Amino acid sequence: MKRFKESELIIDSDGGVYHIKLRPEDIADTVLLVGDQGRVETVAKHFDNIEHRSQNREFAAQTGYYNGKRITVLSTGIGTDNIDIVVNELDAAVNIDLKTRTLKDHHRSLKLIRLGTSGAIQPDIDVDTFVASEYGLGLDGLLHFYEHEPGIVEDDMVRAFTDHTGWGGKLPYPYIVKHSGDIMETLAYDMIKGITATAPGFFGPQGRELRIPLAYSTLNNKLENFRFNNKSITNFEM
Repeated sequence: MKRFKESELIIDSDGGVYHIKLRPEDIADTVLLVGDQGRVETVAKHFDNIEHRSQNREFAAQTGYYNGKRITVLSTGIGTDNIDIVVNELDAAVNIDLKTRTLKDHHRSLKLIRLGTSGAIQPDIDVDTFVASEYGLGLDGLLHFYEHEPGIVEDDMVRAFTDHTGWGGKLPYPYIVKHSGDIMETLAYDMIKGITATAPGFFGPQGRELRIPLAYSTLNNKLENFRFNNKSITNFEM
């Protein structure tokens, strides 16, 4: 059986995974992911009771019960690099035996729900509107560092997007992934639905220009005008 090296899976002195400082018993099967660590308390104040609190750097977590359902709320900080840390360490915490560094015989499946703020791209979406991500458009390239099953990426939509935008060869190749159906039907039945674009930065990647000129100054206009099977890009986030 494969044993995960100390350099690949770092475990802290409390027995939890290194960055998010969580042990398997600290994590509920439903995890709400927020960016700002201050939002953890905003969410957790609605819990009936709290059984776990922890924080390391930007990774704050609280686990408790809401109407009898056990929930963890965890902050990720800013950026897709932090998402890479959080998702991998959540999976490691619940599916790898942290004492033996080997895979557990039985695996847990976590339901991850991202809650956050973003910027609207379409002019008809008002400030403070609730928008659900029917598709995620990654402009960061992160997914391409991992093997994934055929069909996960919406290849036809990606090709239409790169053709429409004249996607620059120096940019990370984009990917588009569809939502989880049960979460969309349960939580977002009355929300505006569309494609959420995830950028690897706040300024240049989202079309903001300060002192450094933009290499692709028309990108935001092309994002706004993109259509595929009546789907449009509704909002931008990191």
